[in-house]
This record gives sequence, C-alpha cells and structure tokens, in this order.
Amino acid sequence: MTKPTLYRDVLVAIAALVILAALPIVFPNKALSDFIIRVAAFGLFATSLNLLVGYAGLVSFGHGMFFGLGAYGSGLMMQKLGTSVPVAFIATLLLGAVVAAAIGGICVRLKEIYFSFLTLAFQMLLHSMIIAWTPVTGGDQGLTGGIPRPPFLGIHLDEIRHLYLFCCTLLVVSLFIIRHLVQSPYGYTLRMIRDNPVRAQFLGIKVWRMRLMAFVISGIFGTVSGIIMSLFVSAAYPDFAYWTISGEAVFMIMLGGTTVFLGPLVGAVMLLFLNDIVTRHTEHYGLVLGTIILIVALGLRKGVLDIVVEKWPYWRRQTTQTSDAHTSATSAATPVASHASQVSR
Repeated sequence: MTKPTLYRDVLVAIAALVILAALPIVFPNKALSDFIIRVAAFGLFATSLNLLVGYAGLVSFGHGMFFGLGAYGSGLMMQKLGTSVPVAFIATLLLGAVVAAAIGGICVRLKEIYFSFLTLAFQMLLHSMIIAWTPVTGGDQGLTGGIPRPPFLGIHLDEIRHLYLFCCTLLVVSLFIIRHLVQSPYGYTLRMIRDNPVRAQFLGIKVWRMRLMAFVISGIFGTVSGIIMSLFVSAAYPDFAYWTISGEAVFMIMLGGTTVFLGPLVGAVMLLFLNDIVTRHTEHYGLVLGTIILIVALGLRKGVLDIVVEKWPYWRRQTTQTSDAHTSATSAATPVASHASQVSR
C-alpha cells in the first residue's frame, strides 16, 4: 500500500468513526445503537471470513468456532476469573491465534471441500465441548448471569454510549488493519494463490504457509467479533459456536460481495435488517428469510457491491453520453433561436 493510499484510508477511517459517533446524537434511538453494535460484530465476522473466501480461495464452514471462542473466552475470563476487559481481550486474542494455528496447520493442507468440512468438524467439536462442559460454560443454557465489565481508562462499558463507541472503534480499527493487509504484497500473494496455486508454488511461494497465515489472521479477527457480541449481550450462548453462525457469515458475503472489501459489511447490514423486518411480521421467519435470500442470490448471482462496481463504468459512461447529447442539442438550438430572433426583428 502506497503512502497516499494509506493516508486516504486513515482519513476514511477517521471520518467513518466520526459519523458513527455522531449517529446516536442525531438519531437518539437505542434500537439504532443496538443495530449498529450487531452490525459491528457480524460485519467484522463476515469480513474476517472473506479474507479466506474472497482472497485466499478457502471456503470455511467452521469459522463460527472463532466467534464462539471469542464470546466464551472473554466472558469466562471476566466472569470466572475477574480479569479486566483489556486483559481478557488480549488473552482471548492470543487463545484464538493459538487455536487457529493448530487447526489451520491441519486444514490448510487439504483442498476445497475437504478443507470446508474439516473446519466444520472442528467447529462442531467446540460446540459439543461447550454443551458438555456444563460446570464451566453453563451447557445449553449458556454463560448467563451477566458478564462484569469493570471500567478501564475511564471507559465504562456498562453505559450504552461507551459500549457503542468501543464497539465502533474496534470495528473501524479492525477493518483498517484488514484493508491494509489485503492491499499489501501479502494480500496480492493470496490472490495469486487463489487464482493459480500451482503456479504460485512453482514461483517459490510456500502456499501452505501463506494460507496458514490467512487462517490465523482470519481467526483472530473472528475472535474479536465474538468478543464484541459477548460484551453487547453480557453473555455467551452455544449458538455462537453452532454451524449456523458460519452459514450466516457466508450469506452475508454472498449478499454483499466477495470482490469488494466492504461487501461483507454491506451484506451484514442487509441480512440483519431483513431478519429484523421478517421476525417483526411473521413467526415463520426462517422460511421467509431463506426465500428472500434465495431469490436475491439466484436473481443477482453476485453480491450487491460486486454488481455496483461492475456496472459503475457503464452507468458513468451512459450519464456522460446523455450529458454530452444534451449539450450538443442545446448548442445546435442556440443558432436557430438566434436566427429566428433576427428574422422577427
């Protein structure tokens, strides 16, 4: 990433954070703040998965293990051990990195569907451990009773305003780091491996090592998303580590797009918004929401931002041609109008 691009991304990140901070002031609605916090959690989760899907060409069906690991890891440390938020945050990230390195070392050596299903198997193993380890995790009831969030550095996460700003900051900073990674030489190496791993290996690139790094980085940011969710709900539930949470992330990527960096975030906004609307009007939300997603997926065949980026040059050219035609027509009409004026005189 060149320095001008880096400076531009820094300015964009600051502007995004300012806008997010101003939204609750302009629209003082708790539902809006809650929605944005959920978008922060699931948008980051989907973006971290897209590092594997869109850039490394690895479709993981078990990425939800890191979401659950982040929620339970940080929640248990703060609830059972009484650790502070920063200590629990850093320790959970380290735990996520270690788990991702151990599991990724096995999975990334496999290809396509074998990789996908092995990651799913590890996720279901974690889910089973959560269910079975009732004295610690609470079993199928989840880690309830509230997660203490002691203040640190003047930040009181028990206050919704502070929690909102904290989650938005985590989202923006995480997206900035991921963006920097995918625009770096490492990111373009991942694209090369995705498009032609044989040629990449022939050029001397350690394909499995690059994929393992992507798996670990993806797992770390997936863990961050789980921490955000546990802080938001002040609990952790087995559903956070169930296979459906990975399916939702895949849906978000499909809706938003894989080739545009902000595609998964847009997909998260769309899916969460649709889910809120559907659940408000019907009890059969799964059937209705699934039908809507199916129609969108089959109708568009690409993510929304993928289509916008693909069609943008065409739309811009059409607008330019229309503007030029209007200018030409106006220019041609001017002499005629002038001549008619002279005749009338």
